[in-house]
Amino acid sequence: MLRQLLTLFGHRSMLILLLIINVPGTIYGFYWYWGQLQNTPPSFYIFVPDSPTASLFFVFVLIAFLMKRNWPIIEALAAVTLIKYGIWAVVMNAATGMLGGSLNWQHYMLIFSHAGMALQAIIYSPYFRIKMWHLVVAAIWTLHNDFIDYYFGMHPYLSSHLMPYLDSVMVFTVSLSVFSILTVYYLSVRTKTLKLSINV
Repeated sequence: MLRQLLTLFGHRSMLILLLIINVPGTIYGFYWYWGQLQNTPPSFYIFVPDSPTASLFFVFVLIAFLMKRNWPIIEALAAVTLIKYGIWAVVMNAATGMLGGSLNWQHYMLIFSHAGMALQAIIYSPYFRIKMWHLVVAAIWTLHNDFIDYYFGMHPYLSSHLMPYLDSVMVFTVSLSVFSILTVYYLSVRTKTLKLSINV
């Protein structure tokens, strides 16, 4: 039953639909970071727009699938960062509300869209062809990004309700990176029983 359900996501029409969703979302994500990028040293540009970079990786994965190809390093980068930043944004927005912040429609849109990011990585994990060294590359990228974010202060803007808890946010973020890496290892590297092929 699960295999049949997941097979639906390998059809060309589903891949095109996800491209239609992810491309505008990625563009909007980079636009959302525009203000922060204007105050960012050029050497850190690549490390600032976390979520749109994750979805950009996935856009390339979808394009490769439509070409009946696998790009495992991009798949590893997409899978780890989609899970990490998808969950991170949901938790940060929810925490803002729990600490007394006012949540508007944009916050709920971010919660919904970022939950979808993490879900995409899990759904497509049987289609990935990630090997251990691909995951190691993604792990280095992700943990290095955390270092840049919290050592040099390049982390995404946080609400005033969260800033007093910045150290806790840092610990949560690094822990979430490790969780995301281990999740991708389990779903796409270690697991051999459920491997699917794109049907385009």
